[in-house]
Amino acid sequence: MEIIIISAIAFLAAILTFFSGFGLGTILTPVMMIFFPVELAIGLTAVVHFFNNIFKLVLIGKHGDLQVIIHFGIPAVLAAILGSLLLVNISDLQPLYSYNIGSKTFEVLPVKLIISILLIIFASIDLIPYFGKLQFGKEKLPIGGLLSGFFGGLSGNQGALRSAFLIKAGLSKEAFIGTAVIVSISVDFTRLFVYSSKFSSMIIVENWFVLTTATLSAIIGAYIGNKLLKKVTIEFIQKLVAIMLILISIALASGVL
Repeated sequence: MEIIIISAIAFLAAILTFFSGFGLGTILTPVMMIFFPVELAIGLTAVVHFFNNIFKLVLIGKHGDLQVIIHFGIPAVLAAILGSLLLVNISDLQPLYSYNIGSKTFEVLPVKLIISILLIIFASIDLIPYFGKLQFGKEKLPIGGLLSGFFGGLSGNQGALRSAFLIKAGLSKEAFIGTAVIVSISVDFTRLFVYSSKFSSMIIVENWFVLTTATLSAIIGAYIGNKLLKKVTIEFIQKLVAIMLILISIALASGVL
């Protein structure tokens, strides 16, 4: 049953992430956490995320903006090392608070609350018409790279912060998605390398079937997303990003994700 659930979520999230630049890791990680320990769930999700990004790189990576990749991607990779090391060395973060709904207990971790606050700020700016014409200069991109890379290494939630900055970088929809893919795959490679110091190759072997089905489902979703790309506008993507940021922020702050 877990294989069906994980594969279905990977498929749907991959379609969404093709437009928004995030979604697969953010959505799939908490689903993985239902069936696996937190650290292992983040590691397994990173594997699926990495191979899905390789497929997307082939599809649209050529449209990536080199200057944005340099200014945003290099800080992201460096920060991902720090975030990944922190995850490896801190197995369990103490929750800020917990609450019950019926028989289910929800816990809010500090890192998720911080991310949710940042996302709400970014999404609100994106939805207010006055800020619609504003663009972040390339001098602001390293900040976004540091934030998304660090939280990507620590929790797997890198895409939302990355999109919040890149969506305002003055890129076309193809360049936005291509750039996001190149940066994402660089962070994925970095954090997988660090994670490997904690997780042996036997963990991959033991879970090869769920990883294979989830990866194939994500690739199919990415393929469908690429086919739909020409039918959407950058304005649609921008609004979709903002709405998803707000929804995920609420879920993170409430402990649902």
